[in-house]
Amino acid sequence: MATNPQTTPQGDAYVFPSHRITRKMRDESRTPVVLVACGSFSPVTYLHLRMFEMARDYIKQQSQFEVVGGYLSPVNDEYKKPGLLSAAHRVNMCTLATELTSNWLMVDPWEGLQAKYQPTAVVLDHFDKQVNEVLGGIELTNGDHKRVRVMLLAGSDLINTMSEPGVWSPSDLDRILGRYGTFIIERAGSDVDQAMEALTPWRDNIYLVRQTIQNDVSSTKVRLFLKRGMSVRYLIPNPVVDYIEENGLYLDDGPNASASGPTYFTTSSTVEPSSIPNLSQAHQMAS
Repeated sequence: MATNPQTTPQGDAYVFPSHRITRKMRDESRTPVVLVACGSFSPVTYLHLRMFEMARDYIKQQSQFEVVGGYLSPVNDEYKKPGLLSAAHRVNMCTLATELTSNWLMVDPWEGLQAKYQPTAVVLDHFDKQVNEVLGGIELTNGDHKRVRVMLLAGSDLINTMSEPGVWSPSDLDRILGRYGTFIIERAGSDVDQAMEALTPWRDNIYLVRQTIQNDVSSTKVRLFLKRGMSVRYLIPNPVVDYIEENGLYLDDGPNASASGPTYFTTSSTVEPSSIPNLSQAHQMAS
């Protein structure tokens, strides 16, 4: 039976997670920003989480923005990338990572719940609608509401693909870089300056965040370690390691990498981190 785009595979209604959005700004003269990272997160690593912290530090010290929220948006199963587990597993791992190791990051399962792959521009449109139209933006002390700027957070490998002719449609580039803008985290070996030359029309909306401590941990390397039976502790959050081990993930490219998945963990304004099923329960739910 086809899954309703606005429900989980178990039939639970989709609810946009907003339990950690800052409702009131510290400095109302600034522009409120929600950071959105789109990706496979197969599995989520400490570098994925560090990207948000690095961007928030940059924003605090070198911009007129103020971060009011941060989201991971795991890509749809139809992306068909090698090593891509089901969206349910990836959403669960991201939920464990954010709810148990962060006090401000959230996971939105919407992208993974859709019937087909959603372009990045469409995903950002979704966040813009949810944050500004459904939630009404940020309330100011005088009772007015201020529109939140949704911005993409990504590694420098993304900006390199954006600079390559034919990879991204011009209309999507204009929506992502023109309407929303992006914070790009520098990654070792990426020639960002050359890529920026090809993206001159949107230069003012692209913010480059330099890594002061280099970190090249990747999901690809983590998957390779796991297939070789090697430890990945301290490369990815411990709750994610436990989840992977209890569910037997990434041991091969067999059934665990299929589109079928376990029960989704969900978070909402009424859900506390302690209410996320523990890992023995998660194993029962997935089996």
